[in-house]
Amino acid sequence: MADAGRTHLSPQERAARGRAARAQVPRSRHAEFAPAADRPDPVAVVERQSASRLPELVPLRYGRMLESPFRFFRGAAAVMAGDLAGTPSTGLRAQLCGDAHLLNFRLLASPERHLIFDINDFDETLPGPWEWDVKRLSASLVIAGRANGFGGPERARVVRETVRAYREAMDGYAGMRNLDVWYARIDADELYGVLSEGWDKEDRRRVSRVLAKARTRDHLQALDRLAVTVGDELRIAPDPPLVVPLGDLLPDVERGRLEQQLRELVDRYARTLQADRRSLLAQYRVADMARKVVGVGSVGTRCWIVLLLGRDDTDPLLLQAKEAQESVLAPYAGPGPFSHQGERVVCGQRLMQAASDMFLGWERVEGLDGRQRDFYFRQLRDWKAIPQADTMSPGLMRQFGRLCGTTLARAHARSGDRIAIAAYLGRSDVFDRALAEFAESYADQNERDHRALADAARTGRVTAESVA
Repeated sequence: MADAGRTHLSPQERAARGRAARAQVPRSRHAEFAPAADRPDPVAVVERQSASRLPELVPLRYGRMLESPFRFFRGAAAVMAGDLAGTPSTGLRAQLCGDAHLLNFRLLASPERHLIFDINDFDETLPGPWEWDVKRLSASLVIAGRANGFGGPERARVVRETVRAYREAMDGYAGMRNLDVWYARIDADELYGVLSEGWDKEDRRRVSRVLAKARTRDHLQALDRLAVTVGDELRIAPDPPLVVPLGDLLPDVERGRLEQQLRELVDRYARTLQADRRSLLAQYRVADMARKVVGVGSVGTRCWIVLLLGRDDTDPLLLQAKEAQESVLAPYAGPGPFSHQGERVVCGQRLMQAASDMFLGWERVEGLDGRQRDFYFRQLRDWKAIPQADTMSPGLMRQFGRLCGTTLARAHARSGDRIAIAAYLGRSDVFDRALAEFAESYADQNERDHRALADAARTGRVTAESVA
């Protein structure tokens, strides 16, 4: 349980707990951000992360982070985690996403084939102060708003409305029964019908295209993009350095050993699935594997895509096996209950998401270098649609921010003390305005950190590469 303080307390006692936290840490204090006098060099923080990654891919990570302050922010969750640890804390904990920037919210498919809106990646998930996720989301909105040319008042309004949506949703969840909170989800089609009334024609057209495109982004569409037929066999198509088939990575002897290890990894991972899903997975065979570069912050971690075939070549399943390292929150929030980092990711995702990928699982494997590493598995693509922040108008970003705030509140309400958090937030806009101020200050810091990485690349301290 992320917040054990609620155990066996009455709703009144839980609300009193939230009000007591407010007395200790007034909501207005969350506006505060000033870098600590002993704040670590942000480039050094990023370099420490790079030390455990594939060295040939680290320059790609730096190249992606240098593209813009927002791309830097996406790759610098570890930097912000240290900064958040120095901000006022309510003492109320929930299971955190750990990287709740606005592009980590998207359309996803539930196992029942409904299109829902939810958080996508949980590499950094860990129990911690609930406000850390809200602050990272708020800062991301200001950084994206600056990139889009929004003025200060427009950016502040986006953040205030996002945080208000979180606050009002948490207040609603505080009055709900436990099972009702657990069953809550945001259905994309219902949401479109409600929200589109306030959109102009261009916004409605843009979002309609996103919904339609999401339903085409399944394993078959991914197969068309990622696979080719070699002879009479289906294989993953090379696209170096972003996608490199196993056969192109290593000499024959080492390749054979690694291929066997990965096949055994898939077999062992199946033990972490429910029995019915193990039975389904057993009907597939491994056809090919490749290393894949993903995201911004994850670049350099070991990530494999596994092509499996069922009845025939028209019955594919694409799985992603991604290395799970220690959460960036762990030095500040505590290590959490799991020694296996893949299990940490999967259990955090299952706890926070309304409906999770049916193939979520984890396993540990020993690499060719003799080191053991933790991995988690999921489908590579299943009805996913990623928002395009750089095309959002202020009005559309406000709508999107409100949606993110509501979704984050639902995710936190499943594990945290929703009654105490709602009582802490209250019904005024004090916290909303405080977060808008915090987000502007943190966006300034993020720009300074981005410039520091650019200086490091210019002086040769780090090597950055870009790939179209």
